[in-house]
Amino acid sequence: MGTVGVLTNSTMICAPLMSQSVEQMVSDMNQAKAQGADVVEIRLDCIKDFQPSRDLQILLNNKPLPVLIVYRPQWEGGQYGGDENMRLDTLRLAKELGADYIDLELKVASHLMEEHNPNKHRSSKIIVSRYIDGTTPSEEDLSQLVAHMQSTGADIIKLVSKSSSITELPRFFHLLSHCQIPLITYSIGDRGLISQLLGPKFDGFLIYGSIEGNPVPGLPTLHNLRQAYGVDYLNAETKVFGLISKPVGHSKGPLLHNPTFRHVGYNGIYVPMLVDDLKEFFSVYSSPDYAGFSVGFPYKETVTAFCDEVDPLAQSIGAVNTIIRRHSDGKLVGYNTDCEASITAIEDALKVWGCTNGEVSLPSPLTGKMFVLVGAGGAGRALAFGAKSRGARVVIFDIDFDRAKSLALAVSGEAQPFENLVSFQPEKGAILANATPLGMHPNTDRIPVAKGTLGDYKVVFDAVYTPRKTTLLKEAEAAGAIIVSGVEMFLRQAIEQFNLFTGGKALKSRALKRRAHFIKRCAMKRRANLSGVKRRAMRVAASAI
Repeated sequence: MGTVGVLTNSTMICAPLMSQSVEQMVSDMNQAKAQGADVVEIRLDCIKDFQPSRDLQILLNNKPLPVLIVYRPQWEGGQYGGDENMRLDTLRLAKELGADYIDLELKVASHLMEEHNPNKHRSSKIIVSRYIDGTTPSEEDLSQLVAHMQSTGADIIKLVSKSSSITELPRFFHLLSHCQIPLITYSIGDRGLISQLLGPKFDGFLIYGSIEGNPVPGLPTLHNLRQAYGVDYLNAETKVFGLISKPVGHSKGPLLHNPTFRHVGYNGIYVPMLVDDLKEFFSVYSSPDYAGFSVGFPYKETVTAFCDEVDPLAQSIGAVNTIIRRHSDGKLVGYNTDCEASITAIEDALKVWGCTNGEVSLPSPLTGKMFVLVGAGGAGRALAFGAKSRGARVVIFDIDFDRAKSLALAVSGEAQPFENLVSFQPEKGAILANATPLGMHPNTDRIPVAKGTLGDYKVVFDAVYTPRKTTLLKEAEAAGAIIVSGVEMFLRQAIEQFNLFTGGKALKSRALKRRAHFIKRCAMKRRANLSGVKRRAMRVAASAI
């Protein structure tokens, strides 16, 4: 199927500009246009030595796209601390000079809107805004607040909050779907990210994206909004899939799933969801709109309790990394796509490098091998059960020794105290697998084992895939081990996850398969090119993520 090419919503993408000089603001406006913004929000209160008459003329005479003027006072979280009448006069001037949108705080809107004749043709639209400090009000209280703001005669309403939990955001989605005039509403911070990403689905007036090289905390870039998330193609029927994790910023899932949804013509979006409380999350995000979830650290084991049904493989592992909301009855069904993904990645590495010891009759190159696992959480359980299914002998280390013992019992393996890992001597040809978050961005310099022991392993696998080549893999490669990146596991599990998300509609999506198979092809090509040369390690190749 070709890429979906029909735009399905009218939501605009706005770039907030907070430069300290007028010259830089003009430059930023041009950058924003080049990067795909529909409108720019200029924060006058950020400009040093701002001279209203002179600087507004420069800004508005040089605007390459529509401009939203904001002059935020300190009492509403901005930087302007001067005379209030001068601030309001500046906003009046901006309106006279032809600004496309003027932002007025609710506190002053009622007075100033008396000057704004809604029946007279005008070029400027008035946005009445309110920042909600503290706990997000109930849905009923928010509706009353919107009604009050609408009574001012505003052309557009803007509500901004800083939600303490992702579970507060559906209240804003409800407002977007029911407001009688154009509405901008979102929550700032990591927990509020999806309020921006899903704005177009619920008919928001605009959403925000930062320009490259000038990031705004908590905002995706303009490029990512259009390319990674495809927000132009969202509509009321779009199915939402999300990664449930904490932290969540490392995820590359959106870069993989969203373009593939569009490639196969599936109306879906995949977003990161920073979740603090699983029970509260599933009680709030119960709508059919939320069609499925990936599950990351630290929830792969505990999330099983919130599934109505669990696939037998996932049930035996005791960990779920994929949840589907079944269309027929709305029940949540849990699966595990990590198990086969991780084990086949390791098996293929051994096969590519000819490390099967001529044992062609064995069912797997892992059969009979010692499999040293670090971490007995959700990812670790998938690895342990996968290794057991291939006839490997599993040795498990975890900071929680009781958890290690429990997993060892389940796979007929051996558990050892975590402190023994430093001096542990593996058998010849052993495999080391890291299933802990150690080494994940931003704490990339940490490794779970002693550096000096890495040369004792034939293969070292790291489930962490951000960065692609972790410090553990770099050190293992230098020590002469075959290395297997978590990117391989990520791509392989994503193929099966994608098919679960789409109900098999896409089957084995070509886009996903190409990325996963590229790994093996590159490894085999490198092996051929190194014919006659001693190979110290496997360089894992992956397509750009």
